[in-house]
Amino acid sequence: MHVQRFRVSALMSLVAVVGLSLPTISAAQLQDLADANAPAVTQSKARQGRVMTPSSSIAHAGDKGRRGHTHLQVFVPDEAVPLVGPPFAGLGFETPASLACVYSLVPKKSFCNPNLVTANPTGGFGAIAVVDAFHYPTAAADLQAFSAQFGLLSPNLTVVFASGTKPAQDPSGGWELEAALDLEWAHAMAPGAKLFLVEARSDSLTDLFNAEVVAGNLVANAGGGEVSNSWGSAEFAGETALDATFTTPGVVYFASSGDQPGVEYPAASPNVVAAGGTTTSRDPATGNFLAEHPWDLAGSGLSAFEPRPIYQDGIQSIVGSSRGVPDLSFDSNPVTGAWVFDTTPVQGAGSGWFIVGGTSLASPALAGIVNAAGSKLVSSQAELSLMYSNLAIATDFTDIKSGFCGPTAGISAKLGWDLCTGIGSVKSKIGK
Repeated sequence: MHVQRFRVSALMSLVAVVGLSLPTISAAQLQDLADANAPAVTQSKARQGRVMTPSSSIAHAGDKGRRGHTHLQVFVPDEAVPLVGPPFAGLGFETPASLACVYSLVPKKSFCNPNLVTANPTGGFGAIAVVDAFHYPTAAADLQAFSAQFGLLSPNLTVVFASGTKPAQDPSGGWELEAALDLEWAHAMAPGAKLFLVEARSDSLTDLFNAEVVAGNLVANAGGGEVSNSWGSAEFAGETALDATFTTPGVVYFASSGDQPGVEYPAASPNVVAAGGTTTSRDPATGNFLAEHPWDLAGSGLSAFEPRPIYQDGIQSIVGSSRGVPDLSFDSNPVTGAWVFDTTPVQGAGSGWFIVGGTSLASPALAGIVNAAGSKLVSSQAELSLMYSNLAIATDFTDIKSGFCGPTAGISAKLGWDLCTGIGSVKSKIGK
């Protein structure tokens, strides 16, 4: 288990988002500021905590091209999270309604404050399948609890064992939390879509890609939709031979780009929408949304093996002859993370409500948004061609123009497509 230690507000200020040092401020001082400047219902609490990277998200020597790892990170407050909720008064972590507001999936109001907005996303057709390793025994109950808490439609979930036999559980709890995140946020963004959890026998790429084939066929037979993958491996020679896996007719594939600088597979595949990461910046006193910036740890860059696809010809001056990653981005910073419900203990972090980030959040959420948009495109290539043709349309996407990412924070966001956030983030369901 890898742990990064932070002294932060649960709601990061704009200064913190762009990578500068936070001023030293006590919890009492921050609360005094909130008392003086905001109604009680919108006050934010300063919180201390750490970012925990579950062992399922840590790549080990020898994993490249052999095993996949999850792309999730957990913000663990030092102060215990209440058992009833969320949202909790004063805690500004993201809910389905707050991110629906941020991304204009519902009419914007109340500055998209998680403690004030309640309008959830709507829509959805066909099916969304999420592919994960190992068995998650409480998937249905946890998804139902999450949906009830936030007032979402009751979910329609089928759990499928890709090998035909129930897999073992991940003893660390990391893959179970991954599956919880994937199901809950795909459902949050497209509550009308049927859900499949396709469980691979293990985290080996052989088992995961076997599950991928099963997932694609399930979605196609359900009337089309999306497959989301919140896992990956460092790129490897021979990966291009697997690209055809993501071409089932009627299915659009998504994959998270990773939680460290660089490019991973399958996000690098030209037949996959590569989901990158951002930080949602909120006022530490009120919880109101301020802006969106790159998440500096999100995977991004130029593929070492995949050539530039046709839909990226318009950004040739940036990517040259290589596939550029990501295509589209979504809130992923665990310090500005989203609520997930999982009754499986995760490496000492308990069970119940978790605050989760990583580009693992981006893939199922974006898959859900595209599903709910209802374009019903027949392939990932068609979806990506549509997105890139609408790249410069301000009503379709938010172009994230400032902030840094990549090795040593050496890449900057800029006008138009960039290696930090790709096209940017979604704005409404139009153009997708």
